[in-house]
Amino acid sequence: MSAKAKKSPPQSRRRFTDEFKREAVQMMLDGHSAASVVERLGLSSVNLLYRWKRELLQGSGPVAASLESRVKELELELKRVERERDVLKKALAIFSRSD
Repeated sequence: MSAKAKKSPPQSRRRFTDEFKREAVQMMLDGHSAASVVERLGLSSVNLLYRWKRELLQGSGPVAASLESRVKELELELKRVERERDVLKKALAIFSRSD
């Protein structure tokens, strides 16, 4: 029998508890990338984690959804401010050079 002809037994679907799903989503909300959470927990895909997040936020009601949108706004603002800071650092370096 060749190596291709050998078939592994079918894998059964893994079941995750609600607590496990909440903790996985919380890891992502705490700042870990979705890919790193998937790798650490041995999940099958990033899409699974995002689906859990969407389901959790829908079940939490409008307050959680508004908090999520506020977090996104603040992340965008932080990136903008960091870009401004970097420009100002470069300008300071240029003007403080003595030729």
